[in-house]
Amino acid sequence: MYRFLIKPLLFLIPPEKAHHFTFALLKFVLNIPFVKYLYRAVFCINDKFLSCKVGGITFPGPVGLAAGFDKNALLTDELSVFGFGFIEIGTVTPRPQPGNPQPRLFRLPADEALLNRMGFNNDGMEAVANRLQQRKSKIIIGGNIGKNKDTPNENALDDYKLCFNSLFNHVDYFVVNVSSPNTPGLRELQDREPLTELLMGVQQLNNSKPVPKPVFLKIAPDLSYSQVDEIIEIVKLTHLTGLIISNTTISREGLKSNQQKIQEMGAGGISGRPVRQRSTELIHYVCKEKNAPFDVIGVGGIHSAEDAIEKLEAGAKLVQVFTGFIYEGPFLIKKINKRILAQRRLGG
Repeated sequence: MYRFLIKPLLFLIPPEKAHHFTFALLKFVLNIPFVKYLYRAVFCINDKFLSCKVGGITFPGPVGLAAGFDKNALLTDELSVFGFGFIEIGTVTPRPQPGNPQPRLFRLPADEALLNRMGFNNDGMEAVANRLQQRKSKIIIGGNIGKNKDTPNENALDDYKLCFNSLFNHVDYFVVNVSSPNTPGLRELQDREPLTELLMGVQQLNNSKPVPKPVFLKIAPDLSYSQVDEIIEIVKLTHLTGLIISNTTISREGLKSNQQKIQEMGAGGISGRPVRQRSTELIHYVCKEKNAPFDVIGVGGIHSAEDAIEKLEAGAKLVQVFTGFIYEGPFLIKKINKRILAQRRLGG
């Protein structure tokens, strides 16, 4: 029904408007009495074989919703009924910011991809913290944090600390995002010296808390293997929980979409199927070839159960979906969970 009726209708609307329309519709429908229970019965699978312990947290399912979908924690209760094992909100910055000028989100249907240059548009850490405080569901929440656009890189740590403190009591784990291509200069924080300083500062603050939270670093798929080697050493040095591999790509290679149209869309990161292979290669490199002693969450181009299994077999402990959720619909999560469950029961 989704692929043949709902998606074609949504794809007639500009993507950002379609996103807001979908949020409003879900908010309305899922607050009708008993509808949430019906959705849970349809989409959720509760089975001990799906649970996985990462960073000291027991995730009830291995499939999460990636950051960027519910930036402002507007729909965590509603989205929890679709079978996600966890939801990552954000990217959140200290101060609210509008992001880049519209249009800034584009579909590439021929590639089953999205191109975005949103620019960390969000309501700011205080508004997000207040919403999370009022949520009713117990779903595991990750807090993806970043810096404001007008904060110089040399002061970036201050922004990350502000977000960390504001969200600390309301999220289960943190993600340090330095890999979005849509905030000028942000990816420069992936270089050895600034990244080490940033993660040291975040972990120092984390370790000052009575019970520290797991902290992940989200990296770009466009890094070279030598850069990934440096990041592996930094993650080990700073005792992070692990990596999220990967963010969107700035590469335009191998796309089926009309090149002129892509150029007209302008700058931005691409998510969806074009990222699948590279993100899986990096997961395999970190987990299998380098045998890194930390956990990895795999994201990028998961449009089927096979795509998710591929990332888990490459070494990821958990996976996240975003663009695949938009292209394939809500049954994608159940399909992935059923395939993983079948494998684990067979193996067990």
